[in-house]
Amino acid sequence: MGAGNGGHAMAGHLALQGVPVRVYNRSQARIAAMQEQGGVQVEGVAEGFGGIKAATTNLAEALADAKLIMVTVPASAHGELARACAPHLRDGQVVVLNPGRTGGALEFAATLRAENVTAQVSVAEAQTLVYSCRLVEPGRVRILSIKNRVLLSALPATDTERVMELVGQIYAEFVPAANVLETGFNNIGAVFHPSLMLFNANRIEAGEEFYFYRDITPHLGRFLEAIDEERLAVARAFGVRAESAGEWLAHAYSGVSGRDLYEEIRNVPAYQKAEAPTSLDDRYLTEDVPTGLVPIVAFAEVAGVAVPISRSLVHIACALLGRDLWAEGRRLDRLGLAGMSVEGIIHYVNYLYTEEVTK
Repeated sequence: MGAGNGGHAMAGHLALQGVPVRVYNRSQARIAAMQEQGGVQVEGVAEGFGGIKAATTNLAEALADAKLIMVTVPASAHGELARACAPHLRDGQVVVLNPGRTGGALEFAATLRAENVTAQVSVAEAQTLVYSCRLVEPGRVRILSIKNRVLLSALPATDTERVMELVGQIYAEFVPAANVLETGFNNIGAVFHPSLMLFNANRIEAGEEFYFYRDITPHLGRFLEAIDEERLAVARAFGVRAESAGEWLAHAYSGVSGRDLYEEIRNVPAYQKAEAPTSLDDRYLTEDVPTGLVPIVAFAEVAGVAVPISRSLVHIACALLGRDLWAEGRRLDRLGLAGMSVEGIIHYVNYLYTEEVTK
């Protein structure tokens, strides 16, 4: 579901491996080439033409008889997509958000409840997109790398084993997480993307061409370490042992090392040719702030953890874009967690019901 960078990469790569794939996209333009040529041309670490069963703008057609629904739309569209899917879901289907960012499965599941969906559907989320990829043009994608290890959890956590049995048939890279707090607090995009965008805003808006990750500076690397520590502090408050950004890089990509985060980022092979966005109206801000930083701040407030850098970045992004990203973002009420304590939230993500937690 979704025919952007990730959707093209996933559809083409899975089709190359003989997996029967149907692609849904809301607009016709992104899938016209797929329809005309019957699939996706893949280049990079995987090469070939992946023939797909169908590409459609008809949601009912796309979801009919699907066992596994892999969502690759921007995380900011998860709620809207859940509402659109609600009438078409059926018992036994598995929905995986690629990625969920922070709180994706919570928002998707809360939206399905609000739409009175009675079908027994498992909702899960990946920590990050398994691919580093770029859309060359509609119908053609370049896969720069496939990550070695990506955390996956269902909501509730008791469904994770069932989801892993299905997803594991096509992806050995996915490994089970304790719950969606672990996947959500391991959202490295919230650490990397908004900061790199905001500190390079003038270069981006001026049309300067540069490499988004590789051209990082030592001081900006130090700043990323500081905001990363805020994320880790919030995770600890919820009993999650999240990986530092440096640890994540070492696990996700082979051969990454360095004395600090600055050197580690510059040493990631997949980042060497990753070009910077050409506009500030980019998902690295419009997605990673409301679905990354905003919920991290919200969880921090519940736990009483100070996150001044994360909070400041949201305020700066709002001023820069002229949008209220706080209001657009994943507040606790949108995640179905309003009024819960730390203990209550932990209990909820593990079992998906609320009751007095035994001390």
